[in-house]
Amino acid sequence: MSMSSESVGSAGSSSGSIRYDDIGRTYAITRKQDPRIAAQIRAALGSGGPVVNVGAGTGNYEPVDLTVVAVDPSVRMLVQREQRSRLVVRGVAERLPFPDRAFEVALATFTVQHWDDRKAGLRELGRVSHRQVVVCHQPTEANHLWMGDYFDEDVGHGTGLPESDLDLVHACLQVREVRPVLVPRDCIDGFGAAFWARPEAYLDPLVQAGISELASLSERARARWTARLAADLESGEWDRRHGPLRTMTEYDVGYRLVIAES
Repeated sequence: MSMSSESVGSAGSSSGSIRYDDIGRTYAITRKQDPRIAAQIRAALGSGGPVVNVGAGTGNYEPVDLTVVAVDPSVRMLVQREQRSRLVVRGVAERLPFPDRAFEVALATFTVQHWDDRKAGLRELGRVSHRQVVVCHQPTEANHLWMGDYFDEDVGHGTGLPESDLDLVHACLQVREVRPVLVPRDCIDGFGAAFWARPEAYLDPLVQAGISELASLSERARARWTARLAADLESGEWDRRHGPLRTMTEYDVGYRLVIAES
């Protein structure tokens, strides 16, 4: 795919573009859309007019039967797009280069946590579209994922900010409905919580490269994280603590699909 011949334009960059130009090298390999999650997102989009996919990356969960303009700051992510919309803009959520209400729907999946200014990005979604469909994360004690226990205490994981993505969506958009996005046990999209019942997968360097929480760590910190998990798997400690997860078919790790209107 030639960015020079197929991009709609450019709208600047952000620290997210630098991060994903570095860690997004293998996303097309490990980050495949899961059909069950995709069906839930597609149903929320409806059958209306054009869609802007903000933080689109390689195009996972982008509808193939609607007109879509994809926006992402990372060239490395955009050039990995296959069988997705060829209308792409290199830009950031906080400064979308479109007029008010240019789109029927604005879509943002698994991306809000990476924006430099989440409030500004969410408000931009509301400005350029009539409806918004956002998949974000709502961390609670009830859906705390065990993989966070293996990070060093001095290494941040997650946003590290006082307000969750879902709280900010409620503050910035006119939310109509919130639906849980349960993660299947055999989820084929290798995002952060995908392997909640298959911990051995997290030891694979290729899998780690597709998970921003792990790929963003220093080599030493990632090695320590991996060694701790490997030791607990070998000793059986992981199964003593979390073994019942292996018998479950789906799990609520806090992902939420939000439908809003402007």
